[in-house]
Amino acid sequence: MRVIYPLPNQQLTTRDTNFIFGSVGSGDATLTINDIPVPVEPNGAFLAWIPVPPAAPPPVTPRGAPTPSAVYRIVAAQGSDTARATHVVRLVAPRVELSSGGKLEIDGGSVAPRVPMQLPPHEPVRVSVRAPANASAYVRDSAGTVYPLRNGAAIGAIRGIAGLDSTGWSADVPARALASARARLVVQRGADSIGSALSLVKLLDDETPQLGALRATLIAGGDTDAVTIVRPTAGGTYRWQLFPGTVVPITGRVGTAVRVRLDRGLEAWVGDADISPLPAGTPMPHRVVGTIRSVSSAEWVDIVVPTVDRPPFLVTEDGRQVVLTLYATTPASENVGMPASDPLVRSVRYEQPASDRARVVVDLNDDPFGYMVLWNGGALVLRLRRPPPVDADRPLAGLVIGVDPGHPPIGSTGPTGFYEADATLAVGQRLKAMLEERGATVVMTRATADPVALNDRAPMARRANVHAMVSIHLNALPDGANPLLPVRGTGTYHYFPHSQPLAQLVQRSLVQRLGLHNEGVYYQNLAVARNPWFPAVLCEGAYIMRPDHEAALRTPEFQSAYALGVVEGLEEYFRARRRP
Repeated sequence: MRVIYPLPNQQLTTRDTNFIFGSVGSGDATLTINDIPVPVEPNGAFLAWIPVPPAAPPPVTPRGAPTPSAVYRIVAAQGSDTARATHVVRLVAPRVELSSGGKLEIDGGSVAPRVPMQLPPHEPVRVSVRAPANASAYVRDSAGTVYPLRNGAAIGAIRGIAGLDSTGWSADVPARALASARARLVVQRGADSIGSALSLVKLLDDETPQLGALRATLIAGGDTDAVTIVRPTAGGTYRWQLFPGTVVPITGRVGTAVRVRLDRGLEAWVGDADISPLPAGTPMPHRVVGTIRSVSSAEWVDIVVPTVDRPPFLVTEDGRQVVLTLYATTPASENVGMPASDPLVRSVRYEQPASDRARVVVDLNDDPFGYMVLWNGGALVLRLRRPPPVDADRPLAGLVIGVDPGHPPIGSTGPTGFYEADATLAVGQRLKAMLEERGATVVMTRATADPVALNDRAPMARRANVHAMVSIHLNALPDGANPLLPVRGTGTYHYFPHSQPLAQLVQRSLVQRLGLHNEGVYYQNLAVARNPWFPAVLCEGAYIMRPDHEAALRTPEFQSAYALGVVEGLEEYFRARRRP
């Protein structure tokens, strides 16, 4: 018997119901887990959706703290032969129960904030703790000023939100109240009280913030793939991909996240390793936009935006419109120079929605196909890519297609040990052969079992100037999600709007070829889909954690069906992009 998931001593993230899967080696065996009968597939694989076992008497760690654990008792039988195994996993610590009577207690792990911060004096900081509902809680600063906390039930009543935790206490207090080690969080009930220290806040001068220069997060080379990732929230998803060397004001720090100001109306976050503080007194760049001009060439149109220094920016799409927003930038001129005519670009115009925000709006004669932003020594260049010429009978002939077999590193494993990276490589190799038969040149991000870094894959395709990229993956689920539901099937993902038509056509073809449930097309912030130079999609063709899907994935027929679904989707996409 072999259990693939969960691993021995792995900590589950749910204490309710979860999956366990693996193989007993024979389809003739019967299987029970914790006395619950579990079906066994013809190849010996099993996948059970059963209650998480209750916590067993915990062993004692070397430090003396108990470790919650649970035991799966596995029994497989084949005729007169029986095999037994115990499989131990760890559980998340149970929620601390807080009594309304007896000795006063709080949930010490819930006290926040617990990370170092640097903030302006007046900025609110959320302070919170789980404490009994019949207690009171407050922050007392070094001067003796008291800031009461409200419990969750009271907050819910004020905001009209039912069901908030009545033992959760919170309030926003000014950063200056936490600027001394003498500041305390106090929970009190009658004569009993508990004091707790909070993170010390270092105060920043919000009138003259320090400046910082962005450093490369990804691809530390000298070309356009060297970018700094900027996020809308600390630790949030990717939003802006800016040029290293861009200068921005630093307005706060929370743990390892640094808040920066893009312009007067917008702040965002970078990792502390992604910005270098500049010496005190460094002047803020004065970014102005000169006369914008358009330069046409065979494969693209460049919208050249002169500006003295690298500005923070964002490119967005709206139908046949591409908008370049420049932050902390003002106009020196509103002139826009346009060529006499261009089949791709209909018009370019300048807008200024705020005194320190500029917008370059490009109206196209066709749907966007791809674009990139480059810094060219004193000018920001928005490069708009022309769609390639397409033969209606052989729509992939002459095109360059990127094929990305997902993983390694990481990746999921099926019940009998079939590793996702092996399965995706098998599909990718079949896809490559089919594309080449149809006249395409194929760029493989991975052609062997060796790992390829996730953030290297899209730049590899960009440097090869692919016309589209498809990433091949197989799905799995997090703890607490039922993999046996009939809705588990095939899904396709995209990031940029101009990739959505490709995602829809590939998804439709995959569902027809694989015969699995249509999970649909989704927007998702995925690394392999974040390069806008070409339409890019990621396919989750099946669930390798399901025994029936894993068994199918081992067959040449299913692998070929997966590849053919992608090929036919690509053909339909480029056939639809064909112009007379």
